[in-house]
Amino acid sequence: MSDESTRLFSLTDAERTRAKVEPILLEAIQAHQRMNELEGKLSSLGNRIHQSGGLLVSYDRVAKVRVEREAVVHVIREALERIQSTGCVVKDLGSGLLDFPARLNDEEIYFCWRVGEDRIRFYHRQDEGFSERKPIDPRDSNLSSSVH
Repeated sequence: MSDESTRLFSLTDAERTRAKVEPILLEAIQAHQRMNELEGKLSSLGNRIHQSGGLLVSYDRVAKVRVEREAVVHVIREALERIQSTGCVVKDLGSGLLDFPARLNDEEIYFCWRVGEDRIRFYHRQDEGFSERKPIDPRDSNLSSSVH
């Protein structure tokens, strides 16, 4: 990791943080879904404006959708900032995927968790992704909790 101040999690710390940020992540996921719905509405309204020359569209309705979208974007940004301030990394908001920087056997890794999993059970190297996740060996005592 290039950032000297990046927090490294022990598995226990990562699990505590996961439990703390899960409700915030769920809020962000719901807001993200709503934002996608609103984007779809705006796209549809844009197409109708283009096709009708703007004659059959309520501009007040478009403005209301835009205002709601901006409010939802604000909710998402705030939630992501709160989550990332803990030191964990939001990898994929759509699937609710979080990574927690850690060290295993002198190698920098991520503990990996996704919404729906009851606890953190997997890790992967930092140059790997979700598809390369490996199960955490509970007997491994080389999981670091220091800050580097």
